[in-house]
Amino acid sequence: MSTPPIRKAIVNGPGLKKQGVVFLQSFFIFIFVSLEIWIRSGAGIASGLVIALVTYGGVNYGRTGTRYVAAVTPPLAYGATVLLITILNDGLSPARVGIDFIGSLASVAPYLLVSALYAWFMFLNEKAKSRPSKRAVSA
Repeated sequence: MSTPPIRKAIVNGPGLKKQGVVFLQSFFIFIFVSLEIWIRSGAGIASGLVIALVTYGGVNYGRTGTRYVAAVTPPLAYGATVLLITILNDGLSPARVGIDFIGSLASVAPYLLVSALYAWFMFLNEKAKSRPSKRAVSA
């Protein structure tokens, strides 16, 4: 009994390069997180859903070999965006910036964790499938 092949999303052409994945993930995270912090005065479910969506999009619409970038970029882009917005809102008061920054990280922590687990699983799975089988080598 054989398993059916895994179907990837249908994309015309080979998909996004590493630079495209980084740019699109960072762009969408910056726009939506900035809007949510501006409207709600804090990060929340909309930021978390954007992080999950851009992670899924980066993994599925990137070329082969871009999954590492798709796994690493969302937490870094989110952290940079929140730190920038927090400094712009609170000024250079270290105590206030630190509290707001940690609070916004805590509010999207479940989304960051689930997205990171998914992206790293897909990256490690791709890496394992690209290695030759030990059975074929020893035979």
